[in-house]
This record gives sequence, structure tokens and C-alpha cells, in this order.
Amino acid sequence: MATFADLEFRQQRGGLAVQARIKFANGYGASIVKGLYTYGGPEGLYELAVLDADGKLTYDTPITDDVLGHLSPDDVTKALQDIEALPSAKESA
Repeated sequence: MATFADLEFRQQRGGLAVQARIKFANGYGASIVKGLYTYGGPEGLYELAVLDADGKLTYDTPITDDVLGHLSPDDVTKALQDIEALPSAKESA
């Protein structure tokens, strides 16, 4: 199962944010960002969006119908593991 430690963050938006992306065998993925304009970023926390099989944002999972904000590294790990446990993205479509 994926954890926060598995993520590789890269600078984005002219240095105003860092982002990591991860894709799972079930077809889903996640985008995790922290920056000046993200939910929780100014407090050093993370924002996570669920990605579909095409790598696009999806709000059609039991994980969330929006992005998840104000996440600690432990919260990110929990969300990643929840996404990784979803049934195949292709079966959900």
C-alpha cells in the first residue's frame, strides 16, 4: 500500500507549490499539492485530488466529491490507501 513516503514532490507554478502524482494498479491516481493557494498549504498541509484512469480529476468516488484539503502526511497516506483499495476505475466508468 502506498504511503506519503512514496511520493516525489516537484516544484510547480513558478515555485509557489510542490506537487506529487501517483497512479495505482486499479487505474485511479492522486495529485497531492502544497502551496500558497492550496487548501492548507499556508499552514504546511496538503491538498489531494482523486484522478481517474485518464489522469483527470474525478469527483465520482466514495473518497470525496471535491478535493481533500488541510491534510497531514498521515492523512495523505490514509487517502492514498483508500484510493488504492477502490475497485477498478474502468469498472466504475
